[in-house]
Amino acid sequence: MSNQGQQVLVSLRKMVADGELKPGERLAEIPISKRLGVSRTPVRLAFRILEQEGLLQKLAGRGYVVREITEKEIRDGIDVRGTLEGLAARLVAEKGLTREVRKALEECLSAGDDIFEKGVLLEEDIDLFHNLNIRFHSIVLSACDNAALNSAIARNDHLPFASINSLAVDIGNLKGEFKRLQMAHFQHHVIFDAMDARHGTRAESVMREHANAAFQYFDLFSKHKGKSNNIKMLRAAE
Repeated sequence: MSNQGQQVLVSLRKMVADGELKPGERLAEIPISKRLGVSRTPVRLAFRILEQEGLLQKLAGRGYVVREITEKEIRDGIDVRGTLEGLAARLVAEKGLTREVRKALEECLSAGDDIFEKGVLLEEDIDLFHNLNIRFHSIVLSACDNAALNSAIARNDHLPFASINSLAVDIGNLKGEFKRLQMAHFQHHVIFDAMDARHGTRAESVMREHANAAFQYFDLFSKHKGKSNNIKMLRAAE
């Protein structure tokens, strides 16, 4: 797929995940190509891939419709993510950390320590932590050096909350969010220590528990959906 085609695919995935394209909405090549400022060809290819991923459903005539993703599918996706990321952490631990990987992870941990050592969470800290979290997990996934695992992660990432890019935060309760995100950061330290000590089973179990925190993000978002403006949903550009 061309770079433009990949960009169209990523854009459409994000539009579905963010609710910009709503469940039941009909999609056609020409309107979407005009909306994205591209030709029909990359849109057509993206539609086919999104159909295979289960985000779109082909209509009997022309066009597609955005498919509604069930709660079970989302929870299954989060569970799969935990399993795959746990495996990645175990593989890294068994291989041992390279100097470069250790340095990159330590930089993430140090930057995270700076966020939480002041004892309070500011709204701007949320974006900082979100980016550090993505960086930490991305380093682990890259360091595991397993193409099949990373391909499986990429296929699973299209589901809401099943991606490391997704984070829901209640900005109306920053005190509570401080404790929750601080615990997530503490788990980063535990995962790093386990990988550094080459304790594969420990690294796997803590990473899986850590990744499954996405269940909390999903429950928070579902509980307040349409009821509160305090829920901040973050999803990094892919």
